[in-house]
Amino acid sequence: MIALSRISALASTAICSASRINLAFSKQLTRTMASSKLTMADRLQGNDKSVWVTFTELARTTGAVNLGQGFPNYPPPDYVCNALTKIGESGNFMLNQYTRGFGHPKLVSNIAKLYGKLHNRDIDPMTEVMVSSGAYESLFCIFQGLVNPGDEVIIIEPFFDCYEPMTKIAGGKPVFIPLRPSPSTSGENSSADWKLDPEELSSKFTSKTKLIILNTPNNPLGKVFTRPELEMIADLCIKHDVACVADEVYEWMTYPGVEHVRIASLPGMWDRTITVSSAGKMFSATGWKLGWSVGPPHLLKSLMAVHQNCVYTCCTPLQEAVADGFELEINRLETNKEQSYMYTLPNVELLPKKNRMAAMLKEAGLVPIIPEGGYFMLADWTKLGITDDQIEDGSDEPKDFKIVKWLTKEKKLATIPCSAFYGPEHKHLAENYIRFCFFKDDKTIEAAGEILKSFK
Repeated sequence: MIALSRISALASTAICSASRINLAFSKQLTRTMASSKLTMADRLQGNDKSVWVTFTELARTTGAVNLGQGFPNYPPPDYVCNALTKIGESGNFMLNQYTRGFGHPKLVSNIAKLYGKLHNRDIDPMTEVMVSSGAYESLFCIFQGLVNPGDEVIIIEPFFDCYEPMTKIAGGKPVFIPLRPSPSTSGENSSADWKLDPEELSSKFTSKTKLIILNTPNNPLGKVFTRPELEMIADLCIKHDVACVADEVYEWMTYPGVEHVRIASLPGMWDRTITVSSAGKMFSATGWKLGWSVGPPHLLKSLMAVHQNCVYTCCTPLQEAVADGFELEINRLETNKEQSYMYTLPNVELLPKKNRMAAMLKEAGLVPIIPEGGYFMLADWTKLGITDDQIEDGSDEPKDFKIVKWLTKEKKLATIPCSAFYGPEHKHLAENYIRFCFFKDDKTIEAAGEILKSFK
């Protein structure tokens, strides 16, 4: 009994000691977490949330049919995948090592060759092209390389969501201007109906304006800016000595009857424009994360300064494979355009999917906005017959966030809320819209169609 009592006493002492240690650790952890030196940098405060993280995870955990995030759920063209396979088996060990920091020589040469034709000028592959880890990194380098604290950046709404936080992290001030829908002249709602007000746009340019961000074809709307619209923007850039960032990652995805005009090709704009493109969009291989910027040396050198102190260089075998893809596409575009993936992607592959998505949405009671380019479609959800009480979740989020969460959880259909693509003062303009991606296989689109039929 005495031995048991001693053992019990020792155990009690050990538990008390462990409790004191845990309490001391907890207090130390609390002090550590409260330390002003061990917190997020001020420039990142308020920029730590992402609509993609939130809704991609929600789609995953609910097992929803995912028409949210923008990527195809089937293979890219065989020739680019085969090119990568051949590189791995080639025995050229140097393709496993670092390549030139600003872009693999073979790739930048091919980019310069193709984009020189598109811009009607000679492009120096060594000083006027920079390869990046996706178009996303090109954008990051642009904001970090060109925006000073206090500089204003004009952002056209709806916009790809990274423009706002990237501007703020660089110390700049976002200045938002929305595209506003006008009455349709075609009998159906089209992205062409959404336009800038010339006077409103002009009022956004000040002595502090450093950049204007132009996304054409636009994500999420699908608008392709017309030549007169681009000339209006160009005139203001020249008048106020402002640089233009032309985010043209969907450049090859315009539908019949729509012309993609490159603002850098307009008079006086090459010297003040950086054009951003993407191999992930061009070859339907978003996971490859390769992009590039094309522009004059005096602008590109700022991007290069950021890139060399950040990513430094991009994946060599992927750059080699994309360079091979470029060679094939350049030849096809020159000899037989209709064989080019740049032609078949919008005209043969995406056009039927776009038409099918529009028909499905209309049949369910939504009002789609037919895109001129890209592979997204906005739709007005307010005529689905869903009440505010059904989607209310007690949060102060916009209605489109609530409807998207409700659709994902209750109907197992994942989309993206459109107000995520607007600044704080204009989010109310987008609360009636949600974004659908139609670059999916037939099985996925069919599954989405079955869900939408439940609203009839």
